[in-house]
Amino acid sequence: MKSKILVGLNVLMTAMVLGGVIHSCSRQVVTEEDKQLLHEAQSYFEPLPQSIIDEEAKADLIVLGRKLYFEKQLSKDGSMSCNTCHDLGNFGVDNLATSPSFDGSVSGDRNSPTVYNAALHFSQFWDGRDETVEDQALGPILNPVEMAMASEEEVMERLQAMDEYRELFAKAFPDDENPFEYVNVGKAIGAFERTLLTTDRFDDYLKGDVFALSAKERAGLRAFIEVGCMTCHDGPLLGGNSFQMIGAVNPYETEDKGRYLVTGDEWDKYFFKVPSLRNIEKTWPYFHDGRVETLEEAITLMGHHQLGIDLDENQVKEIKAFLTSLTAKELPHFEELEKN
Repeated sequence: MKSKILVGLNVLMTAMVLGGVIHSCSRQVVTEEDKQLLHEAQSYFEPLPQSIIDEEAKADLIVLGRKLYFEKQLSKDGSMSCNTCHDLGNFGVDNLATSPSFDGSVSGDRNSPTVYNAALHFSQFWDGRDETVEDQALGPILNPVEMAMASEEEVMERLQAMDEYRELFAKAFPDDENPFEYVNVGKAIGAFERTLLTTDRFDDYLKGDVFALSAKERAGLRAFIEVGCMTCHDGPLLGGNSFQMIGAVNPYETEDKGRYLVTGDEWDKYFFKVPSLRNIEKTWPYFHDGRVETLEEAITLMGHHQLGIDLDENQVKEIKAFLTSLTAKELPHFEELEKN
């Protein structure tokens, strides 16, 4: 009986070993080429950080900022909130070329960029006129072609008239003699926006999981690097960290003079902040003017205008495949989205 048991165990162990061999043989093998590509990618790009704000220590500030982000009373007629143009349920955009004003009578001059990962940008707006999301949050509220509030005082009077805000501002700014200051609106919204980070398969790849990207996506990454896209689109955001002239090699027709309108410096004409490519698949239309509807066209035009290269159809398809790996695995859920 004992010998039968031992024979049975040996047969089982052999089967398990063979099963392991068969399984290991069926696994994808990391080639030297794969290793080299990963190493090169890691020299240009970085995974997105998991956090950039102490959410526990700043909890009251973030709660206030979240409420203000969805607050329609920050617009002239109570119809528009930050989320109207930067829809958190739609990758932080409205998918319009340019966003309309509170009453729809006019539209802005530039495309509304995503708010996801915006706090990681080295400056805000296409022309970089503000450095932080805290500063940026204050501009649209008073802009006559956006939310169109008449003054800082009017904003604060509206908020102070609501019991809930009196409590929230007091908790968020316990050391302020008067927490109802306009600058604190920006501080709160900015704190909330600092929580809006995404994660995607390219992050997994950069951390060492070669097969987080498909073979086609890895081919696209290789093409992205080889043609020179990473010259401007590098770092954790694949962009968002420099100003570049649109039409650097071949002119791009636009009346918008970009950063020149901020600095008055002739050298800044037609310079814009390089956009992040995180979630780029979902944040169409493209470029500062929102003129380009498809990702394929955007890739083709950037090759021509910025690199002086006429990319072939296969290169465009491969690069597009890589860019889809930059789409967030999931977006945070906000109950407020169901009410707006």
